[in-house]
Amino acid sequence: MTRLDSIERAIADIAAGKPVVVIDDEDRENEGDLIFAAEKATPELVAFMVRYTSGYLCVPLDGAICDRLGLLPMYAVNQDKHGTAYTVTVDAKHGIGTGISASDRATTMRLLADPNSVADDFTKPGHVVPLRAKDGGVLRRPGHTEAAVDLARLAGLQPAGAICEIVSQKDEGAMAQTEELRVFADEHGLAMISIADLIEWRRKHEKHVERVAEARIPHPPRRVP
Repeated sequence: MTRLDSIERAIADIAAGKPVVVIDDEDRENEGDLIFAAEKATPELVAFMVRYTSGYLCVPLDGAICDRLGLLPMYAVNQDKHGTAYTVTVDAKHGIGTGISASDRATTMRLLADPNSVADDFTKPGHVVPLRAKDGGVLRRPGHTEAAVDLARLAGLQPAGAICEIVSQKDEGAMAQTEELRVFADEHGLAMISIADLIEWRRKHEKHVERVAEARIPHPPRRVP
C-alpha cells in the first residue's frame, strides 16, 4: 500500500503556501492533483504547477464566491461524467498582460480568492478556469474540486484553491499513478493525501447536524398589563 501523509500536515502546508498532492479513488479518476490555496498563488507556484501537470489550471471556489462574482456555468447542461462544475473562464481585468503567463494566472487566482473582489474585476473569457465546489465539500462530492476548497478552509484561508492533474514523467501522454505520485511528492518534499482520508478526517473532527423537520411552537397568548 502506498504511504500517505497526515491530513494535519497537508492543512499546515496549505496554510504555509505549499502545494500538496491529493489522490482520489481508483474507481473514480484515479489521478493525483497538485493543489494549493488560491490566495497563496505566486508566479513560482504556478510555474511549478504548469511544469509537472497538464497545464489546464483550475480554481475551485466556494459557491458563495461564484455567486458574488457572477461566475455562471460554462454550459447550461453539465455533461461532464464526474459532474465537475466548470464556470466561464476569467482573467483579471487589470495588472496582467495576455493572461496566460505564470505571473498573470497567479494574479487572477489571487483576485478570485480576494473577498473584496467583484465581478467587474474580471474579463471573460480568460485563461483561468474557475470550478464551483459543492456545498458540504468532500462529504457531498469526493472530488479534487471539493478537496481543494476544504483544505483551504481548514487552513483558515479563503475557500478557494488551485488544482491541476499531475502527468507521468515515465509514460508520455499518461497521467501519473499512485506509486509515481508518491515518488514525485518525496522528491519535492510535498505531502500526499487521499480524498478518502480527508473525508474520514472531516467526519471524525466535525459535528454535522441535519435538520430533519421544522415546526412552529405555539406560544400562550401574551397578557397585556
